[in-house]
Amino acid sequence: MRQGAQGSADTGTPWAATAAVAAAAAEPAGSARVPQQAGAARGEHTHSEPPAPAVPVVPRARPVVQRASVRGQILAALRAALVAGDLRPGEVYSAPVLGERFGVSATPVREAMQQLALEGAVEVVPNRGFRVVERGVRELAELAEVRALIEVPVMLRLARTVPAERWAEMRPLAEATVRAASTGCRATYAESDRGFHRAVLSLSGNEQLVQIAEDLHRRAQWPLVGGGPGIRGRADLVADAHEHTALLDALVARDLDVVRALVGEHFAGAGAGAGGA
Repeated sequence: MRQGAQGSADTGTPWAATAAVAAAAAEPAGSARVPQQAGAARGEHTHSEPPAPAVPVVPRARPVVQRASVRGQILAALRAALVAGDLRPGEVYSAPVLGERFGVSATPVREAMQQLALEGAVEVVPNRGFRVVERGVRELAELAEVRALIEVPVMLRLARTVPAERWAEMRPLAEATVRAASTGCRATYAESDRGFHRAVLSLSGNEQLVQIAEDLHRRAQWPLVGGGPGIRGRADLVADAHEHTALLDALVARDLDVVRALVGEHFAGAGAGAGGA
């Protein structure tokens, strides 16, 4: 796939589909203008009709809501492009060029990129755009270690306290990760994988923990510089996904040793490659 300092090539990646969605969102259906009387437009009124109201609030608020919607869609698409490898580590991408590919202005792209900069995925390059951060195997292993320190104790506590029927409710999410992995698409699997972990950790009732764990999880899914061992194939993703169902079985059985071992192996796999775990 050919990519340069100004953007990536359009070769069957999420760019085209996301551009259509973002463009449609930028022009919402049914957004016809409300006609006004000539006198009301000038702030005038006659004796036969009441004074026109002040400047309407809703029409002025609509563009703000719509812009936020577009920015959110662009952010989601850029995150998926990162995991899929369509935004390559070390490359610089400009907001105007990416905006053209998505069919939107540079503004929502720039805002989404600034959010990714806060998350550590990209860094600002003055007068050029945003460079995708280059990461090595050591950083990935460190993320896996931190995730294990946070999530393993929580999983063990949940194994002792959560009834079996609650774990049964998680079964469809675990099976969904297997289906997502079978597509071979790292971005699709990454989203499903985070959804499963988020649902399990939410049983702790600690929203701060869930948010921190998700941030670490997302960062662990970014690819390594030059691909490296972070590129995982379909078989690797499927094997990773099946660990979710095995984990549920251990949680239902309240087998703490197996839970500890499975979670440790799961994060060890995350430390060996991106796109899952």
